[in-house]
Order: sequence, then C-alpha cells, then structure tokens
Amino acid sequence: MSLRNVAIIAHVDHGKTTLVDQLFRQSGTFRDNQRVEERAMDSNDLEKERGITILAKCTSIEWHGEAGDTRINIVDTPGHADFGGEVERILSMVDGVILLVDAAEGAMPQTKFVTGKALALGLRPIVVVNKIDRSDARAQEVLDEVFDLFVSLDANDDQLDFPVLFASGRNGYAGDNPDVRDGTLAPLFEKIVNHVPAPSADPDGPFKFLVTLLDRDNFVGRILTGLVASGTVKTNMQIHALDPEGNVVEQGRASKIMAFRGLERVPVEEAKAGDIISIAGLTIATVANTIADPAVTEPLHAQPIDPPTLSMRFAVNDSPMAGREGTKVTSRMIRDRLFREAESNVAIKVTEADDRDSFEVAGRGELQLGVLIETMRREGFELGISRPRVLFREGENGGREEPYETVVIDVDEEHSGTVVEKMAIRKAELTDMRPSGGGKTRITFSAPSRGLIGYHGEFLSDTRGTGIMNRLFEKYGPHKGPIEGRKNGVLISNGAGEANAYALGPLEERGVLMVGPGEALYEGMIIGENAKTDDLEVNPMKAKQLTNFRASGGKDDAIRLTPPRKLTLEQAIAYIDDDEMVEVTPKSIRLRKRHLDPHERKRASRAKAA
Repeated sequence: MSLRNVAIIAHVDHGKTTLVDQLFRQSGTFRDNQRVEERAMDSNDLEKERGITILAKCTSIEWHGEAGDTRINIVDTPGHADFGGEVERILSMVDGVILLVDAAEGAMPQTKFVTGKALALGLRPIVVVNKIDRSDARAQEVLDEVFDLFVSLDANDDQLDFPVLFASGRNGYAGDNPDVRDGTLAPLFEKIVNHVPAPSADPDGPFKFLVTLLDRDNFVGRILTGLVASGTVKTNMQIHALDPEGNVVEQGRASKIMAFRGLERVPVEEAKAGDIISIAGLTIATVANTIADPAVTEPLHAQPIDPPTLSMRFAVNDSPMAGREGTKVTSRMIRDRLFREAESNVAIKVTEADDRDSFEVAGRGELQLGVLIETMRREGFELGISRPRVLFREGENGGREEPYETVVIDVDEEHSGTVVEKMAIRKAELTDMRPSGGGKTRITFSAPSRGLIGYHGEFLSDTRGTGIMNRLFEKYGPHKGPIEGRKNGVLISNGAGEANAYALGPLEERGVLMVGPGEALYEGMIIGENAKTDDLEVNPMKAKQLTNFRASGGKDDAIRLTPPRKLTLEQAIAYIDDDEMVEVTPKSIRLRKRHLDPHERKRASRAKAA
C-alpha cells in the first residue's frame, strides 16, 4: 500500500478538526452504526470545553482511489498562535500540508505563521478554501489573498503553482469550482494522493527515528511518536537515544511499536521507513532526540523552535486556606509536574527560583500558560500565580529589546475609534486599516506584548462582545518605555471570616464586588474593584448588632445585592497587578495581595518607590 504523510494547518476556528471528522467518515474508517463524537480528534476535556485544538495528534485513514489503495497519515494541528510550538515540530514529519482558509475571514495571522514555516521547509501546500457555504463567503478574493501571502513569504515557483479546492468541511464536499454545494471529499483525497510526494525515507539504511511528540501511558510508560527516517524497526530490537549533539542519552529495547489506524493506536510487529509510529520502551528519551540502531552515531536534525516571550511565577500556595481543597500542595510535586510538562512541550521553559518554593515558567502566551494552570488545577494542585511579564533581551547594539506582536482586529465600524484609541495608549502602532465587508473593519497593529497583557477583557466590553482579536509574535524590537496598567485600585479584606450581606451592601457603593455573602475570606484577600485609583482596606464581615433597643416604627430593609463579578482563570491572571497573585485550587480561584499583612505591604511599596 502506498503511503502519504500530510498535516492540516490553518488559523484557529477555520475548520481543521471538523474536516478530519468528514475524512474519517468518507474513507470508511468508522462503521456506519458507530457512535462518534463530533470533532473526534479533540480528545481531552479542555479541548472539548473550549472548542479548540491544543495538542497536535496523528491519525491514519485508508483511501481506495483510482490509483489503488493508499494509506494517508494525517496530523491535526492547533490553530492558536500560543500552541505554535506544536506545529513547528510536526512539519518535519510530513511531506505535504493542506492549508485551510476560511472563505469569509481569509488569510489571518496564524495562517501566515504556519504557511511561512511550511514554505521554508520546501513543502508544497494544497490550498482548501473552506466554509464556502457561508452567506458572507468571498472565495475568489480569499484565494487572491492567499496568493499574495505566498508571494510575500518568498514561495518558489513550484509552491506558487498550488492546487486549489473549494470545500465545506462540515457538510463533507469539495470541488474545483466556488459554486460547488454538494458531493463528497473524493477530490481532496485524489489531490492528496496525486500532489503530495511519497515519503523520501531510505528503506535500506540503518533504523533512525526523530521524536516529535511525547505521550505517557500508565501501563507502558513513555510513548515517543515520530517519523521513521530510514531503515526498519522490529519489536524488542536493540535501540539507543541520541541528543541533538550526538551524545547517547540511554540504551534499551523497542518493547512496543504502535501504528495509527483511525483514532486507535494499534500494536504492530515492525515499521518501515516513511511510517509515522509510536515507540515505547525508553524512560529518558524526549522530544528532539533521535532513536536509532546502536550502530548509528549521527543524530537527525530537529527543527529549531521560536523562543518563549512571556513568563509567570508558579509558587507554593501560602494563603491561610492552603491545603483545604487540593491534594498536591508541596513544592516537590509542583516541581516534578512542571519539569514533566517542559519535557513534552518544547515551547515551555521552566527554571527554579532561588527560594526553591517558586518556579519561573516561560511560554508563548497567556492562553498556553492558562491551559497548563487549568490542567494542573484539575489534577489536584494548589498554586499561587503571579502576573505575566514579558521576557526582555539585550539588543545587538546594547539596548533593551522587548517582544512585539502583530494584532489583527475585526470590529464593527462604530467601535473602531475606541479600539484605535485604546491600542495607542498601549503604545501600539497602526499598520493597516480596511473595510472587511458586512459593516466590519479590519485593523492591524504592531504592538509590544507588554501592552496587550490584560487588554482582551477590556476589548470585549469596548466592542460589546462583537470584536475578534488575533495575535501573533512578530519580532523583538526597541523597548517602548512605561505602559499604563490597570487604572482602578482594589478592595482588600482587613480580616478573616465569612462575608456578610449586611457589610457587603454599603461596600457596593465603593466599587464592583467579586465575592458573595457566606464566602470564606482572609486578611489581604481581594474582594472587589475600587471605583478610585488607590487600594482600600474594608471590613466585609461586619454583622448587624442585635440589641433589644429599636426605634419605634423602624423596619429592617431587605438587602439586595448585585451578583458578584466572578473572574475566570484567564481573566484573573490578566486582571492582577505586579503586587498581587491568583490563588488557584481545584475548586476556587481567589485574588490576593502578595503580602497579606498591611504593614508588610506598606514596607514593600516604600521599597519599590525608593
């Protein structure tokens, strides 16, 4: 059976995973009566809840076409820029890419990022204009945008001569004409077979295999996934792992070899050059290592990964309520979990702080680190999280440089003035502004990452929830100087106890509350946002004095409280200031001051001012 290895790449929400669903159905991977989840490739809980792909995953389907039987290995990739590290790695595993572009939205920042990586590796994309059944589809204009994008990314003549299909992934049809509204995905299968080259691996050489994905299984341990670059591997064969410099990391046996068949990993006795497989049996080998025959001493070249741009401090939870809800609270447990994450996720870097109780975790963006915190929280961890900060570096001329991002914003025309004004305050430069149809405007900025921390929530309220913002790392550029942060101060509890409705009623005039009656509080915990710029210490636990003296005719009015403003994890991380932390436990997300004692807070603020 001939073989094709292909990756599906696109901007977030352009329909990659939905298209893979239809490819499964139409290739006969599923039985007719088999119950299959929607977006079957988004297998973990967070992916299902958020509706986005977080981890790159492999699958395999068989196509019985005109040219005979073909096995097509497909890699489904994340579309969000924060998970770009996943895409960069897996492109070295495939021989072709299917570039999906939304027929209405067109080429977006992440489209540019993944296409640039694919073209640099010499891959020839198949362009699929997806969602052509949308009422606001503009297929021909989008195709022109994609061609301009390829030209701007220095594509060669072969790459510019790309095949095009118009499709609706959800409805399962594709064709050469933008007017197609029925049929099957057979034209896409045929394009993959005819346009994507067979793997250029060497079947007669010694066994070599580059690890691109790392997984864990409770029964077989580490599972290393990648492409067999040359030779053949058999079960229980002697192998060793080499790091990128060529040093031997460990030696062992290939205790289990698994190939992808549909959504399942199936054990096989042997795998040949060109196959995408998983190997178990090694305990130390990790991503970017070469697994090979013991005779091999030269490692395979791994793709370099773009550096992280943002970091947060993960600390042991030291609040008065620590240890009540989580089961994993010690620094050793947090340390082991973070270093395990850094092994499998090459876009994350973990460094231990001098106090041994906190860790600096650097990644691509707030969403990527937010997903890591949410995953750890569900596993039973308790953490204290600091405000995100960008990673500066020394420039070539000795000046300080900071990361910049390309920000593409789609908003209704009436809100465009507000957005431009708010971005200007955050030191962003307007690079492009044009109408994008349907009364919307597309605005492009070059903005320092520092200014964008915490802006998304404000952006949504400014645009009444209708705006769409997409961000992508652009470059390191000159430092922009001070950027204004949060304007409002916070309301801080001055003691420990339970919040009381009698006390919360008058406090509503002071600002927006984030706690309700009956919630447990402690000294130094943030209970709301002050309407003014300074912080205010308040007593939210004061109860009504019950005595037998009452004014005649006096009656107790029922206290009506506005529902408290509850922040999600990402909103809480974006909201806090430099002297504040988010306390994360399996059941609660609380905001607090870094120093709970008011005297320590004053001392720290004086030291900072000095």
